[in-house]
Amino acid sequence: MFRLLLCVLFLVYTPYVRAQRISGTFTAIPNQEIRLEGINGFTNQTLATATTGPGGTFTLSYLPKDRGVAYLISSDKKPYFVILSGEDIELSGEAPGKRESINILKGRENQWFVQYSIESPLREQTLSAWSYLEKQYASAPERFPASALRDIRNEIKRIKDEDADFLKQMPSDSYVKWFLPVRKLVSSVSNLAQYRQDEIPSALATFRALDYTDPRLYKSGLYKEAIEGHFWLIENSGQSLDTVYQWMRISIDSLVADLRHDNQKLNEVTDHLFTLLEQHSLLQASEYLALKVLNETSCTLNNDLAKQLESYRAMKPGNSAPDIEFIGDLMAPGYPPDAFPETLSDITSPFTLLVFGAGWCPQCKEDLPAMASLYPKWKSNGVEVVFISLDEKKEDFFQFAANLPFLSACDYLKWESPVAKDYFIFGTPTMYLIDRERHILLRPSSVKQMDAWVDWFLVQGKLSK
Repeated sequence: MFRLLLCVLFLVYTPYVRAQRISGTFTAIPNQEIRLEGINGFTNQTLATATTGPGGTFTLSYLPKDRGVAYLISSDKKPYFVILSGEDIELSGEAPGKRESINILKGRENQWFVQYSIESPLREQTLSAWSYLEKQYASAPERFPASALRDIRNEIKRIKDEDADFLKQMPSDSYVKWFLPVRKLVSSVSNLAQYRQDEIPSALATFRALDYTDPRLYKSGLYKEAIEGHFWLIENSGQSLDTVYQWMRISIDSLVADLRHDNQKLNEVTDHLFTLLEQHSLLQASEYLALKVLNETSCTLNNDLAKQLESYRAMKPGNSAPDIEFIGDLMAPGYPPDAFPETLSDITSPFTLLVFGAGWCPQCKEDLPAMASLYPKWKSNGVEVVFISLDEKKEDFFQFAANLPFLSACDYLKWESPVAKDYFIFGTPTMYLIDRERHILLRPSSVKQMDAWVDWFLVQGKLSK
């Protein structure tokens, strides 16, 4: 009896979490699976699935914890964007991929979103045009009446006020009221860089003020875009490279300060941003990020990311590269068989490019042949190339390296190779350019960057051998 009473009390006093519904009719996809897919940071997850009825009717449910952005997806894989704001949503149309056919019958936040999505791009285009005219008129006041410039500025203000007024009408707790300005910020970076450079500092301040621990942002589908848009805008701001790096350091400081108490998001954001900066050859910024995060005593990094970042502390330009003992198999075209180098120190060229790769690495299959074609030019300008293979089988190594014109070595230990560990290799291809004394000069992020270094510093004589 007592146990029964406890069960009754539990049912009475336990808060009921009501799922919200997305329902409607997609007439073009009867008897087909339809999926609701939500977003968590950099990844998507399925929230619900259903099969449409004979007439295309469907009902899906989502929970309050799913609040954010999601996609309705059917067999054609073309998604329809929905805001999960805690309200029931009702749609009518042909299919998720045929957006122009869809009407939102219920769900005011989704109705606001669609209205804003139609009107805001028109305002942005008009605003860019007026901003361009404002600059032209302001730069030549002797050619235009003052009243014309005043009218232009009044029109710019009117457009901005119209946009702000649309957002003011929404309740303070509306997800769309928060979401739309962030989406507008992310989507505006190209226009800012091209037409409205004077607005870049305020846009960067807004990017830096974003809370990357906010669940609304994490589930918005804008997490990745906000990071990439933020740093793309700095890179394309038209500033000197020194200023670009200075602004990136400020932004990195802001990000790390925001994320230092959320290890999961810190790891995710750092990993993504570090890769992004490396791909764009913004190596000073990626090094700054690595050292900044490694020096954060309140942060816990996962092992792979810690190893990746630690390579910057141990292997940054200016440091000395470890010597390498060539054990295992060695192919060395151009060397007499009885004069194969036993160690890296035996190579006496002014510069040596160390390339860590493998036959199983897709990018290596593009990069190594490209290096082979450039090798005669590099060699004639004092750059030797050494390929350190992380292959595990003799036949794989010999097949991949057979036609390479430079020295290739493999000990078949893959990531357990002492050389890979000494050089903090966590991915392929990885390159280090060193001088005769084994000082690290550069960590090229691509064959193109390495070739540009040769052209600038050696062919054009900007650096003494």
